Amino acid sequence: MTQETQALHSGYDKAAFGTMAVPLYQTTAYDFGSLETAANRFALRELGPIYTRLNNPTTEILESRMAALEGGSAALATASGQSAIFYAIANLAKAGDNILVAKKIYGGATTLLTHTFKQFGVTAKLFDSDKAEDLEGLIDASTKAIFFESLSNPHISISEFDTIVQVAQKHGIVTVCDNTVATPILCQPLSLGVDVVVHSASKYINGQGTAIGGIITERKGLNDLLIDNPRYPQFNEPDESYHGLVYAQLPFPLFTLRARLSLIRDIGAAISPFNSWLLIQGLETLFVRIKAHSESALKVAQYLHEHPSVTLVGYPGLHSDAHHAKLNRYFKFPHASGLIHVELESEELAKRLVNETKIFSVVVNIGDSKSLITHPASTTHQQVSATELEASGVNNRVVRLSIGLENTDDLINDIASVLG
Repeated sequence: MTQETQALHSGYDKAAFGTMAVPLYQTTAYDFGSLETAANRFALRELGPIYTRLNNPTTEILESRMAALEGGSAALATASGQSAIFYAIANLAKAGDNILVAKKIYGGATTLLTHTFKQFGVTAKLFDSDKAEDLEGLIDASTKAIFFESLSNPHISISEFDTIVQVAQKHGIVTVCDNTVATPILCQPLSLGVDVVVHSASKYINGQGTAIGGIITERKGLNDLLIDNPRYPQFNEPDESYHGLVYAQLPFPLFTLRARLSLIRDIGAAISPFNSWLLIQGLETLFVRIKAHSESALKVAQYLHEHPSVTLVGYPGLHSDAHHAKLNRYFKFPHASGLIHVELESEELAKRLVNETKIFSVVVNIGDSKSLITHPASTTHQQVSATELEASGVNNRVVRLSIGLENTDDLINDIASVLG
């Protein structure tokens, strides 16, 4: 099936109830019916709902649908995009290990991966994902993951997939790609050789800013990389917390299974069934929305590119953009989402644009049906050091636009009312 159809039908058989809308299972727990059934489910001899922290029928439909859209083997929904990133990395690295992290990523992810994980004994080394020429030189025996974004936020640059994947495969390292901005409609990292994809589903997947959630999806065949790989003993040695269970001996996609049974079980950042239900509604219109966002964003980017007060526009849909060639190589459509990276001639003008536009709301979210504007250095990247800001290409003159579904002429006129 095509993605348009998968987004509407995958994972749900309406024959059971006849309902066109996916049912919402707003429950904490489940009646097993017998002790034997309960014991079998906990021992993985029988599949079925155990407790909503681990699994839920509504959430399972969301997971199945996201796995289908990404072209993966299995998915795991989490409480937020940040928790999805945390689980993905914690599933691979332990104290004493290191991870390789792209310089150009969301500020919150930078803080999580380079500072918070350091408190758990996992260190991060930064690499340039635009070309990835420095990547291989950073790898050692303790490197457990390579993390980058398909379309970076707020820089709107495209990573060099071919080099990253080639280096990772050479050294047997799992790649983790955040596909939040591009969504599986524009880019399918798993089809490009990436091992694991994460999402902040709160953004374009939801589409209206009504729910927080995250998604982890693993590629088909990832088990072959994990099994007997000395970098990842946690998948191949007995898990003492699960009565000596060896994940590599199970006939399931191992990455999301271990994250579910070990990490969500213990840490508990699970998604609400209601949020899963809301995200399912968002998926039904994702294909239409992401194309509309992208088409409007291109028109706004073209206007900004010609404006004398604008020194730089980061939008791969522009033929002049440094990442335009990679857009054609790695993306399924000639679209680049609704995000635009704008650098103004002064910090004062950047802040005026944020404060004085009327249609744009000053919001740090992205992917909403309504247009949003923010000053990253003051908000999403405020906790990032000056050195990290410089390396990531975010300065005080940068504004990030998230183009919504309003009339494009209205948005351009709103910006023009400030820039002149």
